[in-house]
Amino acid sequence: MAQIDSILPLLLILWPLLGALLLLPAGRLRWGREAAAILVMIVELALSIRMAAASLTGQVLISGAGLRADGLSALMGLLINGVVLLVLIQAARYMRKEEEHGLANRKSLLLFYILILIFTAAMNWTVTTNNLILLYVAMEASTLASALLVAFYRKRASLEAGYKYVLLVIVGMTFSLLGMVLLYAAAQPLLGAQALLLTHVGQVARLVPKPIALAGVGLMTVGFATKAGVVPFHAWLPDAHSEAPTPVSALLSGLIIKLGAYGLARTVALFAPVLSGIAPFIALLASVSMFIGIIMALVQDDLKRMLAFSSVSQISYIIIGLGLGTHLGIYSGLFHMVNHTLIKALLFLSVGAVMYATGGERRISRLGGLAARMPVTSFCFILGALALGGLPPLNAFLSKFSLFLALGEAHLWWAVAAAILTGLLTLACLVRAGYKVFWAPPADPEAYEAARVREVPFMLYFSMAILAGLCLLTGLCPNILYPLLEGATRAVMTVW
Repeated sequence: MAQIDSILPLLLILWPLLGALLLLPAGRLRWGREAAAILVMIVELALSIRMAAASLTGQVLISGAGLRADGLSALMGLLINGVVLLVLIQAARYMRKEEEHGLANRKSLLLFYILILIFTAAMNWTVTTNNLILLYVAMEASTLASALLVAFYRKRASLEAGYKYVLLVIVGMTFSLLGMVLLYAAAQPLLGAQALLLTHVGQVARLVPKPIALAGVGLMTVGFATKAGVVPFHAWLPDAHSEAPTPVSALLSGLIIKLGAYGLARTVALFAPVLSGIAPFIALLASVSMFIGIIMALVQDDLKRMLAFSSVSQISYIIIGLGLGTHLGIYSGLFHMVNHTLIKALLFLSVGAVMYATGGERRISRLGGLAARMPVTSFCFILGALALGGLPPLNAFLSKFSLFLALGEAHLWWAVAAAILTGLLTLACLVRAGYKVFWAPPADPEAYEAARVREVPFMLYFSMAILAGLCLLTGLCPNILYPLLEGATRAVMTVW
C-alpha cells in the first residue's frame, strides 16, 4: 500500500470542531443551528467518502499529527459520519418537539448540536490516530462528549445514567491504558519510539514475552469490552441508551459501542494469531454476553431498554469475529459491524418516531395497533427486526452466516451453537415487540389517544427510509461492500 501525505485525516477532526463554533451565531436564527449542523455533517461525509475512495485505490493517507487513515479508518469514517448525518436530520424535528414539551430550551438545544459535532470529531480522531496512547485519549474524549448528551434532560434518571456511564467506561478504559503501557514497555527495546505506533506493535507480537503479552491483552480486552458494553462490563449501557434522547441512543448503539470493537481490532486482534488462548477466551466471553443480552432483552417492556440489551448481544457477534484473528473472522466481524450500525440506527429512529407520535410512550404493554396509522414507521421497524434476527435476504443474515463459517473454521462449534441460538431468540424478541406495538390491539385502549396518532413528518421518516433501503440493498447486493470490507480486513492483517 502506498503512503500519501494528506490533510484529509486532520480535516475530518478539525472540521466538526470548527462547525461547532459556527453554530454559535447560526443558533440565533430559526432552524439555524439545525441547518448549520446538518451542513457541517454533509461536508464531513463528503470528506470521508473522499478518504474511502483513496483507500480503495490502495492509498494510506498520512497526516503529520500522527494520523493515519487506512482501509479500516475509511470504513469507520463512512459509518460514523453517515450515521451522524442521518440522525441529525431526524433530530432536527424530534428535538424541536422536546422543546415544545419543556424538555429542552434554546440554549440546551444549541449545546446538544455542539456536543454532537464534538462527539463526531472525537470518533474520527479515534479511528485515524496511529498512536496507542492517543487512541485511549480519543476514546475518552468521545466518552465525555457522549456522557453529556446522555444526561441532556438533566433529570435524576438521566444524570444518574450519565454518571454511571462516565464512571464505568473511564475505569474500564484505564485497564486498556495499563495494557497499552505494558505492551509499550515490552516493545520499546525492540522498536524504540515507534513502539507507540499501532502499525508497529503487531510486527513484534511474536517477540513480546508471552506472560507480558497475555497480561497486556487481558487488560486491553477488559477496557475495550467495557466501551463496547460486553457482559459483565455492560452495566452502563441499558441506562445510558434508555435515558438519553432517542437520537443520542441511536448514536450510542450505532456508533459509540463500535469504538470498543475498533480498539480490539487494532490491538488484541494482532496477538490472536500468536497466542492460541485468545480466540477461545474471547469466544467464551462473547458467547455468554450475546446469550445474556438477548435474554434480558426478552423481558423488557421499555422499547429503548429492549434495544439496548439487544445491543449487548449483537456487539458480541462483532467481538467474537475480531477475536478469532483470522481473515474470515475479522472480515465477518467488520461485516456485522456495518450491518448492526445500519439496523440499530434504524430501530432506534423508529422508536423515536413512535414516541414522537404517541406523546413519548415507549412501553410495549401500553402500545398497539399503530401499523394502520404509521405505515412507514411500522415497515421500517419490522424490517429492522427481521434484519437483526438474521432473516434472509436482509443484510445481517450474510454477516452472521460468514461468522458461523469463521467459527467453524476455528473448530469452535459450541460458539456456533450459541450464536445460532441467540439469533433465533433475537428474531423472536424483536418480532414479538413489533407485533405488539404495531399490529396487536393495545392492552389499555385509554393509555394514549390512538385516534390522534398519525404518521410522523417527512423529516422524521426520511432517515429511517434511507437506512431501511441500505439494509435491503446490502442484503441483496452484498458485493458493494466487499471492496471496503476487504480493504479494512487487510488493514488489520498487514501490520502483523
